[in-house]
Formats: sequence, C-alpha cells, structure tokens
Amino acid sequence: MTLAILIGMFGHWEILVIVLIVLLLFGGRKIPEMMKGMGKGIRSFKKGMSGEDDEETKDKELPDKKE
Repeated sequence: MTLAILIGMFGHWEILVIVLIVLLLFGGRKIPEMMKGMGKGIRSFKKGMSGEDDEETKDKELPDKKE
C-alpha cells in the first residue's frame, strides 16, 4: 500500500529525471551487474526464509559427522 502511495506522488517527469540521474551516476554497463547481484541477494534471502538453506547444510554436515 505504501508503494502505491509513493508511486502516485511521482509523475512521469520525476521518474524520468531519477532514471537519468541513476544512469549518469552508475553508467549503462554497471546497472545490469547491480541488478544481477540484487537478484541473487533476494533469491538467497528467500531461500533462507523458507528454510531450504538449512536443509542443504544439514545434508552436507551429516556425511562428515559419520566419518
């Protein structure tokens, strides 16, 4: 709901200016790398929240403890 309020506050020109500033600061080549890193971080966060990461580490630790 907060996102909808924030988006409603910005018009087309404001969004365009923000996009241009981001392009000037980071450049066209750096932005895809940043988005890729952000996607990996979000994916890792979701795995951690769902508990998938815990099951994988438990499976990896069990064979080491048996030896």
